[in-house]
Amino acid sequence: MIKECFMLISKRSDRVCNFLEDVGAWSKDTKLVYRVYATLYFIFVVDGSESELGILDLIHVFVESLDHVFENVCELDLIFHTDKVHHILDEVVMGGMVLETNLQEILTSVKEQEELESKGSKIAQAKYKLKQQLR
Repeated sequence: MIKECFMLISKRSDRVCNFLEDVGAWSKDTKLVYRVYATLYFIFVVDGSESELGILDLIHVFVESLDHVFENVCELDLIFHTDKVHHILDEVVMGGMVLETNLQEILTSVKEQEELESKGSKIAQAKYKLKQQLR
């Protein structure tokens, strides 16, 4: 399915709209909504009741969030930091429902998560040092 999506979208001109309807393996009520940023393709598969422009805006907010967190997001950021990418996506969409589209709220949540992770790693380091001293 991923290969089929990429083949359909990569062949399209930059001058056509950013969504496809009635595509391949999916039902007739399914659309592909996508945006291409440099070499990154962001594709959402949605049902017919979704607004194409709303999904394009959602993709834009997601990419803006990635851009702020990774400072000019690239393929390597997506590959080596999948946990952070999934966390950002979970802040925007969860269970098929849009949760947040305010960029500042998303970035605040990501920053809070990073602070919790750093505190957790400091605690783990302190426990390790304590165990080493007790030996």
